[in-house]
Formats: sequence, C-alpha cells, structure tokens
Amino acid sequence: MPAIVGAIKVNAVASSGVFNVGDVFRIAPVSSAKTFSGAGSFNTGDNLRVRNDYSVTNVNDSDVADQNITGVL
Repeated sequence: MPAIVGAIKVNAVASSGVFNVGDVFRIAPVSSAKTFSGAGSFNTGDNLRVRNDYSVTNVNDSDVADQNITGVL
C-alpha cells in the first residue's frame, strides 16, 4: 500500500543504519564489533575514584576471523 510522506530531514545515518521511505519487504542491518579495553576504561559517572595498580589487556588472538557475518538474515 503506497504511503504519502511529507517533509523529511535526515541528520545522520550510522554505518550499520538504514533509512527507508515507502514500502519495504525486509530491513535487516547487521554489524559486528570487537573492543579491547583496560581496567576502568568504561567507568562513567561523577566523582569516580578508580585505582588500578596493575592492569594488562591481552589482545593476542590467534583466530583468523571473529564474529563472522554471512548471508542475509
């Protein structure tokens, strides 16, 4: 069924985002990410006191490919 669409303003579409106007059968964006971070990296808030005397982030990974995405979901 056709849609009547008025004015549209798009500020940004992310790298794994989808923008569609009108009829569509399937929209299935897929993305994958792998993040390495040390101790206390993702702490958020006010007046944090974090003490990390010794922190090692092991990024050795012998796999050729992680989080493979294949085909259409």
